[in-house]
Amino acid sequence: MPPELQSPEIQAFATGFPVTLLHAAVTTLILFLAVTLYVLLTPHREIRLIREGNAAAAVSLGGVLVGLAIPLAVSLTASTSVVEIGVWGVSTVIVQLLVFRLVDIVLRGLPQRIQEGEVAAAALLVGAKLATALIIAAAVAG
Repeated sequence: MPPELQSPEIQAFATGFPVTLLHAAVTTLILFLAVTLYVLLTPHREIRLIREGNAAAAVSLGGVLVGLAIPLAVSLTASTSVVEIGVWGVSTVIVQLLVFRLVDIVLRGLPQRIQEGEVAAAALLVGAKLATALIIAAAVAG
């Protein structure tokens, strides 16, 4: 075997890369399931609205994706095992979905305005959801 393939760096990569892929896959699966749950729980059908060309719905759903991903990314960095990723990932998603629902209640009327295609309403909703995502991520980071 050539000496460059026996270097500690290559060995560390060979050992760590499969673990990295597994951790990323688990986190991505949690994100996919969270977004699916969110889409099922929203009062309006964002996917249908996006297919119909509703830019406000696209902005809103894009914000949800990023808003869910931020705490998941931080929980991924704070975790050392797949089980820990699952526990932190699922718990941050539950908290985030509850906070998203509270934001929808506090900013009532915004879902209807998004359904009507009002991008300004979607931008405000995205801002509120991203702000809460950052706070939850900071709480996870400790």
